[in-house]
Amino acid sequence: MTKEEDRNAVIKLTNLCTHYGDVLALDDINLTVYEKEILVVMGHSGSGKSTLFKNVLGLMQHSSGTMEVLGKDLSKLNKKSLYDLRRNIGVAFQNGALFSSLTVRENVELPLHEHTKLDNSTIQIMTRMKLGLMNLADHEDLMPAQLSGGMLKRAGLARAVVMDPKLLFFDEPSAGLDPVTSAQLDTLILQLRDALNMTIVIITHEMESAFHVADRITVLDKGKQIVTGTKDEIRLCEDERIVNMLNRVSAIKEVDGDDYIRRLTE
Repeated sequence: MTKEEDRNAVIKLTNLCTHYGDVLALDDINLTVYEKEILVVMGHSGSGKSTLFKNVLGLMQHSSGTMEVLGKDLSKLNKKSLYDLRRNIGVAFQNGALFSSLTVRENVELPLHEHTKLDNSTIQIMTRMKLGLMNLADHEDLMPAQLSGGMLKRAGLARAVVMDPKLLFFDEPSAGLDPVTSAQLDTLILQLRDALNMTIVIITHEMESAFHVADRITVLDKGKQIVTGTKDEIRLCEDERIVNMLNRVSAIKEVDGDDYIRRLTE
């Protein structure tokens, strides 16, 4: 990796705060994601990962701070400009989010039909290229219900990158997969970054997967940014929350049964 100051920022969040009503969901987030980098966002449920995801996609308003995505300040974009920006962003959802009534090929073709004026032959070529990249070339006529969990993920990923986005978001790529399939998908993500020169942001709970694919990792807790760094920096972090996460220690304190019964009967 080159020095950070010599690299182009694809996402730049400065003093970002977001509220749900009176509840502070993101508290003073400062984060830069660089070109061709794989950044993994980790944290327990309720840590703010999904809120961060929605903010960067322009799906919800932040309360204060600034958000720049692909060089654009989201707060200054009108509806059309935001739509144009999203054409350069791919999103691969946790369960694939394929349309059940369409074949794999038709699902992958859909963004090209909706957002471009390409002719059908070009669309078919682009679709087959992406399906081939995902090792799904022989399965393009199957329906989503006929796919395994890993194939669903890869089909959803093919649709997310069919328009060659500059930025890809992948939500929980390893969720629900067996270890072998998960490892294969991790390898595919690395190949995808190198083949298409895209920047990838991954939200995951899977420790092994995160440390396999990440260039850097950022960890959130209760809306706060605990640490952002390389894999080695995360491993050396002395914050108790990070140590517990790495050692898979529960944040929930054990309850003394006798003490609990005593308090109930007082």
